[in-house]
Amino acid sequence: MEKNTQKPEDDAPASEGIPAPEGAANLIDTDYVIGQDNITASPMGINVDLHGKVFMFSSIVILLFVILTLAMQAQMEPIFNSMFSFLTTKLGWVFLLGANVFVILALVLIFTPLGKVRIGGANATPDFGYLGWFAMLFAAGMGIGLMFYGVSEPLGHYGTAMGGISVGEDGIRTDWAPLGAAEGDQAGAVSLSMAATIFHWGLHPWGAYAIVGLSLAIFAFNKGLPLTMRSIFYPILGERVWGWPGHVIDILAVFATLFGLTTSLGLGATQASAGLNYLFGIPDTNATLILLILGITVVALGSIMLGVDKGVQRLSQLNMALALLLMLFVILVGPTLMIATGVVENLIGYVINLPALSMPFGREDANFSQGWTAFYWAWWIAWSPFVGMFIARVSRGRSVREFLIAVLVVPTLGSVIWMTAFGTTAIDQVINQGITEVQDAALELQLFTMLEHLPLTAITSFVGIVLVIVFFVTSSDSGSLVIDSITAGGKVDAPKPQRIFWALIEGALAIALLLGGGLAALQTAALTTGLPFTLVLLVGCYAIVKGLMSEPRVGKA
Repeated sequence: MEKNTQKPEDDAPASEGIPAPEGAANLIDTDYVIGQDNITASPMGINVDLHGKVFMFSSIVILLFVILTLAMQAQMEPIFNSMFSFLTTKLGWVFLLGANVFVILALVLIFTPLGKVRIGGANATPDFGYLGWFAMLFAAGMGIGLMFYGVSEPLGHYGTAMGGISVGEDGIRTDWAPLGAAEGDQAGAVSLSMAATIFHWGLHPWGAYAIVGLSLAIFAFNKGLPLTMRSIFYPILGERVWGWPGHVIDILAVFATLFGLTTSLGLGATQASAGLNYLFGIPDTNATLILLILGITVVALGSIMLGVDKGVQRLSQLNMALALLLMLFVILVGPTLMIATGVVENLIGYVINLPALSMPFGREDANFSQGWTAFYWAWWIAWSPFVGMFIARVSRGRSVREFLIAVLVVPTLGSVIWMTAFGTTAIDQVINQGITEVQDAALELQLFTMLEHLPLTAITSFVGIVLVIVFFVTSSDSGSLVIDSITAGGKVDAPKPQRIFWALIEGALAIALLLGGGLAALQTAALTTGLPFTLVLLVGCYAIVKGLMSEPRVGKA
């Protein structure tokens, strides 16, 4: 083994694997060379090129966690439940406050002169067209979640809102309704349920993604630093960012990415297994879950071998096409007029309720704000290194304003239309058609139960399963790409066997968490890793503003 200490020539790009800025840009003057602390070797003919400290610490801790969770399944479940309760009840306000900061900063940057800064230098041109770019943003960001919660969340909030407020003997609310509920008011309950749902899938999650993605893109493509989380903190830590302070930041990013991603993969596997049981009678057991995760991981490995252009982009475009077809089908055969008018009405309801829903303190609806919102924000923040780094890699050549509008506004509108289409259709079945089994079904089955009462049930349900699986593959592929970059010291062209290793680890971790505690374990994993990373990103907000202020602002944004 040897350390890669070769210095680049004076006329070479500032960092291996990352294109040099095109046109005016403010490179950071540092002696650090990407990969200089890496270990390169070829054991048994398999090439590796990795950052020894970050890779070894991250992989050993994760492997030990997987082994411990699988070996002590019965003991781990109550531990996961206790941790989930503590993090949401005592520290839920941290997630709410942090998410508010991210979305406000992203919106402010759109309207300031800093929006004219171009990622990759003043003359950089985009690497991907709009269609491919949007498809990758959407598929990587929240594909599995939209499939899992598109029906179940609006229905759940509608039911609790209609149920009204209930108070225990201690004077604390015991219901799960958002805000003040809407007892006995169907129209009010529908409006509140959709506003709460859109709140969880709108500006706030994409605010976290946007800040992380923009920070990584600017410090890598404009300032010549490695494409890792530590680079964002150079304005604060200086050269110390290449030592243990930076190692800790990158290790936290690996943990957050892995556990946030695993939460989505676990939800996706649960829904796919339930759908296969619903359609084909395949037993919905742990054995099915394990086989499903293993099979999808194998498909993800094939996508990894093809690379970003041929693998992730093509699968993302396939997913977008299938998702669009399924959504259009639901709109056309469902309550079309209600959906069409609901998009505008739900957006208005979202804006009206946004201040109250995003309030971190003094909430009376503790079950909703802690059990729903705090979990969601932790989940999104845990995902932010993964999604942020991925969208940074595919967004070179975009202006800051263009980047933020695309990442913040466009997916939010897409989520509004999706949730309105599926949520309104399900609620209409309950209210106007009396189909109560939609509301009574398990969370992972509610999508398929709703589709059962529309035409072409077998086809649309099968498409739903395919969507969940392909979203699973693209998420695993993209997540492996990001984790590999972090553990390879910021290289974006590290050997593929390392990405294969992380794809296998993701599958193993998803299996371990599902067997060791089910949904509670998945949620606790996201909360536990999301908390420290929230604090890290709040500090990073200062760093990105400082970094943008030093960049030239020329041309149209």
